[in-house]
Amino acid sequence: MEHINFSILNGVATIELNRSAVLNSFNRQMALELQAALDDCESDESVRVIVLSGAGRAFCAGQDLAEAIAADAPPIDQIVREHYNPIVLKIRNIEKPVIAAVNGVAAGAGANLALACDLVIAAENASFIQSFSNIGLIPDTGGTYFLPRLIGMQRATALLFLADKVPAQNAVEMGMIYACYPAETFVQEVSNLANKLAQMPTKGLGLTKRALNASMHASLTAQLKTEELLQLQAANTFDNKEGINAFLEKRKANFIGK
Repeated sequence: MEHINFSILNGVATIELNRSAVLNSFNRQMALELQAALDDCESDESVRVIVLSGAGRAFCAGQDLAEAIAADAPPIDQIVREHYNPIVLKIRNIEKPVIAAVNGVAAGAGANLALACDLVIAAENASFIQSFSNIGLIPDTGGTYFLPRLIGMQRATALLFLADKVPAQNAVEMGMIYACYPAETFVQEVSNLANKLAQMPTKGLGLTKRALNASMHASLTAQLKTEELLQLQAANTFDNKEGINAFLEKRKANFIGK
């Protein structure tokens, strides 16, 4: 891969967007490479958690506008349909935790890419900006779906209309992201969280993610039924049995992700 750094270590897959000269903004090749990396993570049973981050001083500045306005550029709806929509769906449908490790600015599609992940943590010097209105576009990459659910309709509308920059600490306070850390400890905090999740019952976490996805559009009755069915699946995993035995034997559980 030319624009993605991809590695797997101790159950943690790290996907780093790597177009640092343009703040990791997306061109077609990077979008397709990210999709391929996510597919690899889904199919590889050794992967138990995924970390998505950016090289250099940015997480992702969104779409590479130079590509979008080139003479041979595809229409914008094709870019959204073939680049961003599949990425968001893959992140949501992979039944493994996906962490967005936002190391710098996350703008436009880059901000919404982060918000589509299961957990978002950021360096204190990072920021989020819904920059679409600055160029007369609407938010994509799931922004109009995830942001109101995270922070409420009023705040989401204001951020989507006004394109205000949100520092990482403010994003934590409004419930947009999970946590932020000083820049000097950020890499270690990402590693700590990823390693913790990689040692947890992956199947159970994946089923929890499936339940959360269902809750986005379900009635209470339907959601209770979903919980009932998924709880049965969770109860039939190795890790459930291991967790119960470890509790009864007063020892630390050794989850294997199955």
